[in-house]
Amino acid sequence: MKIGVLGAGQLGRMLALAGYPLAKDFVFYDMSGSPSAGIGETIVDPEGKQLDDFLAKVDRVTYEFEHLPVDVAEKLAQHKPVHPCPRALAVCQNREAEKTLFGRLGIPTPQWQIADSAEGLKAAAEELGCPVVAKSVTEGYDGKGQAVLKSPDDAVQAWDSIGHPRVIVEKFVNFTREVSIIAVRAEDGELAFYPMAENIHHEGILRYSIAPAPQLQPHIQADAEDYIKSLLNELNYVGVLTLELFETPEGLMANEMAPRVHNSGHWTIEGAMTSQFENHIRAVSGHPLGNVAARGVSCMINIIGEHGDIERILELPYAHVHLYNKGERPGRKLGHVNILADSYEELVWRVKNCAQFLPGCPEFESSLTAN
Repeated sequence: MKIGVLGAGQLGRMLALAGYPLAKDFVFYDMSGSPSAGIGETIVDPEGKQLDDFLAKVDRVTYEFEHLPVDVAEKLAQHKPVHPCPRALAVCQNREAEKTLFGRLGIPTPQWQIADSAEGLKAAAEELGCPVVAKSVTEGYDGKGQAVLKSPDDAVQAWDSIGHPRVIVEKFVNFTREVSIIAVRAEDGELAFYPMAENIHHEGILRYSIAPAPQLQPHIQADAEDYIKSLLNELNYVGVLTLELFETPEGLMANEMAPRVHNSGHWTIEGAMTSQFENHIRAVSGHPLGNVAARGVSCMINIIGEHGDIERILELPYAHVHLYNKGERPGRKLGHVNILADSYEELVWRVKNCAQFLPGCPEFESSLTAN
């Protein structure tokens, strides 16, 4: 089976690495003009003139990045199975549509309003009560296209910095930590839920993911599974779906979903019985799903901007290095390291020991180090 992947970045690369042992071949379709997968066949087509060529080469289509033209996915879906469905792509590209769907399915979210001017942003901030977070309705990721308003008087500056004709304004959530749940749905409706991860961001970019999330109440995992299950079934979804959440004293609140394998699930490569990448390939290929149980405890550390002393990290017997074959650039995801341990206490020591070899890596602060 040949699987077509829309996008040709590190997520597509890891999908292919997981799919080759299952006798899958891969063709990547890149519209950015700068593919980095470095594996399989890549069609570079910024002008969209080679879509038919791509279509003729593949049996099924998936995607590794949600910021793709929905009409391309819809056109492909007329001829070949496209998983996840183009509707999931459309919902995830529009924060208003996403939050509306969450509300209809009973998934808790922060209070929100839409603004289409600086004056509207100020009025929304006044009504919701500051602080609020303003985000572009479309095209934002990794903290881009966002601004925090501590006062309604910040509206003009925030509006100008976002530079988008419509923004969603969300009341700031007093959360204890950020968490995510990754689930996978097969063609026949079979579901599997990975243990939740605790995520630590720095300057809008994920830096650490700990899984299973420590000190997690069983009902929190169950609530998260209920929320993501409702999304999977509503969308008739096939593949891996990620739901980012805030844990608050009152329970979970949804932030956003991603219709793909996710950075907060990279720990699954060594830390779970079946990685998110293999399970996505299993699902979109029509196979049964693999075991999602954790192997001990794990922490993923993102390598951002500079590679650091990889040779020293490779000497660590508990560290698993994954490099994306990318050049160094500030803020760029160059790879990640998965750290495995038998206990959380051991994990903290190992993560700190590894992080010292990564320049600019923020100090490891999490629920494990709070006390």
